[in-house]
Amino acid sequence: MLATARFRSALRCVSVSTFLLFVFASGDIVAGANQDDAQELLSFEPFRQVAFYDAFLGDEGSEDDGNEDKAKEDPSYGDRLDKLEENYSDLAKNYEKLGDENADLKKKLKDLAGIGHGEETMQVNGRIHVDHWAFPESSPAINVFENHDPSISPQDRIGFRRLRFGVKGDLWKTMVYKIEMEFAGGNKTEFRDAYLGWEELPILQTLLVGNQKRPYGLDHLNSSRYNVFLERPFVIESFNQDSRRFGIQSYGVSEDEAWNWRYGVFNQRLIQDEGNYVSDHYQMELASRLANTFWYDEASSGRGYGHWAVAGSWADPDGSGIAGRATNEARFRHRPEARSTNRWLDTGTIAGADDYTLLGLENVWNFGPLQLVGEYQSLWLQRNGGTDIHLHGSYAYVSYFLTGEHIPWERDSGTLGRVKPIENFFLVDTCSDGVRGGWGAWQVAYRWSYADFNDEDILGGVGQSHTLGLNWHWNPYARMQFNAIYGEIDDHEGFDDADPPNSLGALSGHYAILGTRFMVDF
Repeated sequence: MLATARFRSALRCVSVSTFLLFVFASGDIVAGANQDDAQELLSFEPFRQVAFYDAFLGDEGSEDDGNEDKAKEDPSYGDRLDKLEENYSDLAKNYEKLGDENADLKKKLKDLAGIGHGEETMQVNGRIHVDHWAFPESSPAINVFENHDPSISPQDRIGFRRLRFGVKGDLWKTMVYKIEMEFAGGNKTEFRDAYLGWEELPILQTLLVGNQKRPYGLDHLNSSRYNVFLERPFVIESFNQDSRRFGIQSYGVSEDEAWNWRYGVFNQRLIQDEGNYVSDHYQMELASRLANTFWYDEASSGRGYGHWAVAGSWADPDGSGIAGRATNEARFRHRPEARSTNRWLDTGTIAGADDYTLLGLENVWNFGPLQLVGEYQSLWLQRNGGTDIHLHGSYAYVSYFLTGEHIPWERDSGTLGRVKPIENFFLVDTCSDGVRGGWGAWQVAYRWSYADFNDEDILGGVGQSHTLGLNWHWNPYARMQFNAIYGEIDDHEGFDDADPPNSLGALSGHYAILGTRFMVDF
């Protein structure tokens, strides 16, 4: 049976080669195979034939393994062996065909997008936020803040609030990267997160260099994908406008995830639409945050938790007024917690600004479907040749899930996580069982917000607003939000982008706004 032994060896050689070729071809298409993929591969006809052949001849078959006796005992033995030889011939042809197909496939894939040099990972991500805003009521002062004319009220608007697309991943062993572009501005495309960095560093743990969020204001550190309300509160946005700045920042977390911290140095200029900062005065800022999850209910998978944090910064704006330098960054302003054309609270650029310090406090309590959140921030600014300025503000909100869900908590970052409905929303025709559907998750919320930007000769306004929110989570990656806002702004001198600003003196007014958002992320 020497021929049989050689046939066995050749068949196994071809089969192993075929298997390796399959793995090689699959590797060009996917980064890795799961168990289902492996099972499907092993069910391929050539491998099943090899398994049958091994079972028929036995693992220890050779030229003197007694198969001649099997042939005598079983008259069909020879016929089955002939059949296997035919299959072997077909297998050899299939092997050659597979090789040709693999070469053709590699040629087709050569020009497709893929991972650069093969030693990094790449994950595509993005989000789409579509908004509608209506202004059913506004007083003359509000009209001045928005349109510089007391007779022209704010206009309704519809469009994209956010339209982002980006990639992130690992570079080799311990390096990371991310770049995210914002297209909602039409022809004014900007970047958002854009950085490179290192992980698993001694002491520093994670270090990122590039455009990233400054480490203060929980409502800003939360992703816009997870926040309870459509827009951020007065004080959080005013003291940290658009949040991201070019800088170097370290991120750390304790082994039990009870503590996490961030600290870094940043340039104060927002360069997302400019690409770089040009000035002899760097307008640097040192900022940090220390957060503690002092209670986390492991038994309920985090349906109950408590959090506090303290954050602070020291900044050095350029209030010198020297010609040729970059714009003085000592200016604090915000829209009416909705999408308007102008900022309705605005200190204007504070001349003579020397430096300022900021202190922020955070607190979160979550009891199953009920969540309570509050923040307070205070800013002290020193001026050359003038009196010092104190600005401050706070907000608090309560939210509740009517359908029993809860807002998860990310202990490693001290921020809100992704809501997962108990039952996703769907509506389908099942043919045999009629129309069936799911409710999704329903959440109601109320927020009070306050900011006082008036001190000495600075009349940026005193703002107060009340927001009722309704969120309908269709699934973990899509939801609809609705906000009804009533607010007042008092003693605001009308600083805005008008040239010159209005000359009507300090103004006060009230407004009502309705906002709706449809959003998905991937």
